[in-house]
Amino acid sequence: MLQPKKTRYRRMQKGKMKGNSQRGNQLAFGSFGIKALEETWITGRQIEAARQAVTRYMKREGQIWIRIFPDKPITKKPAEVRMGKGKGAPEYFVARVTPGRILFEAEGVPLKIAKEALRLAAQKLPITTKFVIRRDYVEYSK
Repeated sequence: MLQPKKTRYRRMQKGKMKGNSQRGNQLAFGSFGIKALEETWITGRQIEAARQAVTRYMKREGQIWIRIFPDKPITKKPAEVRMGKGKGAPEYFVARVTPGRILFEAEGVPLKIAKEALRLAAQKLPITTKFVIRRDYVEYSK
């Protein structure tokens, strides 16, 4: 499961997510990608499930890049605990995602395979996404 090796602080405030993604909103590595259309928190488990779906469908050919990392700790108090007595212990980590953010990128496979692989990945995520292709991409037929 994805999580930071070390954090400066154990707990973090919830914060607000407003506006569109200012960075990480262009394809940087691959020719294909999926772009977020909503804002949400995506857990490390969801990212890992999506990664496995892509890798399995692409049969470990080509290359994939995960463009988000869960670095925000989410805390929970144990069940049936009274109010007060401080904030709970960290349970899992999430990545903050705003609209326009590229989540996954793929390269080295035909368009048809990449599109289906990234569609399967998008099904594992709790938001609506859009399939994007690099502007200068040209399909080569063998």
